[in-house]
Amino acid sequence: MSKEEVKRDVMNQLLQLVAPGTAFRAGLDNVLSAKTGALIVVGYSPEVMELVDGGFSINCDFSPNYLYELAKMDGAIILSEDVKMILYANTQLIPDSTISSSETGIRHRTAERVAKQTSKLVVSISQRRNVITLYQGNLRYSLKDIGVILTKANQAIQTLEKYKSVLDQALTNLGASEFEELVALHDVTNVIQRVEMVLRIKAEIKRYIVELGTEGRLISMQLEELVGTIEYDAYLLLKDYVKDLNEDKIKDLTNSLKRLASEEMLDHYHVARLLGYPTASNSAEETVSPRGYRVLHKIPRMPSTIIQNVVERFGRLPHLMMATIGELDEVEGIGEVRARTIKEGLKRIKDQVFIDRHI
Repeated sequence: MSKEEVKRDVMNQLLQLVAPGTAFRAGLDNVLSAKTGALIVVGYSPEVMELVDGGFSINCDFSPNYLYELAKMDGAIILSEDVKMILYANTQLIPDSTISSSETGIRHRTAERVAKQTSKLVVSISQRRNVITLYQGNLRYSLKDIGVILTKANQAIQTLEKYKSVLDQALTNLGASEFEELVALHDVTNVIQRVEMVLRIKAEIKRYIVELGTEGRLISMQLEELVGTIEYDAYLLLKDYVKDLNEDKIKDLTNSLKRLASEEMLDHYHVARLLGYPTASNSAEETVSPRGYRVLHKIPRMPSTIIQNVVERFGRLPHLMMATIGELDEVEGIGEVRARTIKEGLKRIKDQVFIDRHI
């Protein structure tokens, strides 16, 4: 897992902890509304306790109202790791002053240094600026107003709809070219690029959904409706066209595509290299053909083991299209009934693709 992916996972965990609908977020919002400010450490450990001076032990169940009342005092509040207990209140935190901090306010500077020194989540609520800021390690994030996030999420959904529409047309065109045996490597890299664009927008929207908490249900439903199977579709596309097929290669390729910078992702030659193809000047026009995974998965009630047996037997989609019912019947796990189902299913999919291309 790359550093960027680790950072994204950590951020998602933090946002889930403080998402609207949780008791913790209700408490934070109460403090924010009261404009008292607060400094809250999530997690009890020896490293944290070394920084604590004074205050008193609470050791009671967490509730938003308790957090609100305790925040009226100047000192910091220490919660349990699972945010189910309030452990200490009105404590003074004294982190190492040599730890660098980009903050100017005393509360935020303390929060940043404590987070870096202990690796615990520290929440600082500004008394004047009305902002909730999260710190953990070197990570810093200011929570945004729910209305602002909802607006951004809806805008991202609209963008996703446009990109998904373009992707669907590109996949239809690719499908038609596959049946005509006219697929160029450039066509494949073009579709992979569009898939990756859609996946990146999806990842951004999922981040909004996490931050929205219970307010993000409708956005989540829209996202699932639009691109619920996009990861699996992308996986099958790579299985169809990667030069040397094995599961480890597919996994590495998927991760490599995620890590590409925007300019690299839009470079057809770069994507072709990742697929394992040479990148000579005329390679973009090189004719390629799929193995048939995507097409076979469109046939209802077709087990993955049977699909794998069919691909291993015929190798490429053109050979599969020319296979007779008798030849399909010879494949392990396929009887005459299933062989006929495959033959008829392939014909139906082919006819539908050509109809869709002209709509």
